[in-house]
Amino acid sequence: MPLSKPLLSVIVPVWREADKIEDALKNLYSATEEVSYEIIVVDGDYEGSTLKVIEPFLQSTNASILVPTHCVISEKGRGNQMNCGAKKAIAPILLFLHVDTKLPPRALEKILFKLNQSNEIVAGAFDLAIESPQWIFTVISKISSWRSRITRIPYGDQGIFIRREIFEAVGGFENIPIMEDVTLMRLLKKQNMKICFLSDPVSTSARRWEREGIVQCTLRNWCLITLYFCGVKPQVLSRFYK
Repeated sequence: MPLSKPLLSVIVPVWREADKIEDALKNLYSATEEVSYEIIVVDGDYEGSTLKVIEPFLQSTNASILVPTHCVISEKGRGNQMNCGAKKAIAPILLFLHVDTKLPPRALEKILFKLNQSNEIVAGAFDLAIESPQWIFTVISKISSWRSRITRIPYGDQGIFIRREIFEAVGGFENIPIMEDVTLMRLLKKQNMKICFLSDPVSTSARRWEREGIVQCTLRNWCLITLYFCGVKPQVLSRFYK
């Protein structure tokens, strides 16, 4: 990959993810060989607990030489952290990626190819796959992907990407406890902006479902999004989502 101005900035918000960040960076370093990109890790822990793990990791790998990797500390809150990363970014395309979400092969190239197909496409996301051998997670993944395509509103764990000029024009993410991703996508949709989906799925960890219980976690998520669409404020909904 040539050392040139990045075409895409990957922004990863973290909070006490020292045990996950190395795997996340390894996945990003192997994402592509054809696209110039940068990585921005934004830690919401004022002590920078996750960033302390990154520094020795970067020193032990040559990947960061070719892929500029920036570490930033910001006020806690995923929306706030992602906005902070976007301000640091210099590429025309922004990809917001959760630390436990892994990109499929050549994902960055596919993002750029899709956006280059039409200027009308301003944002998008991937289909979803949950990392688990249990069949129920395959069903949940399929339902989530179908829901996103039908509503044209993806969630943050699907790897949301957006043109930087559009992101700045709409004011970025709202600094709210939850639903910052859905709020942004709804705003784009209301303005009749085109949101696309890539069929190669990102894979995300099943840790939340496994920790909280598959049925309980799934029903809770469905209830929260339904209440949100009915007008309940994210500040209220956040009481039921740790």
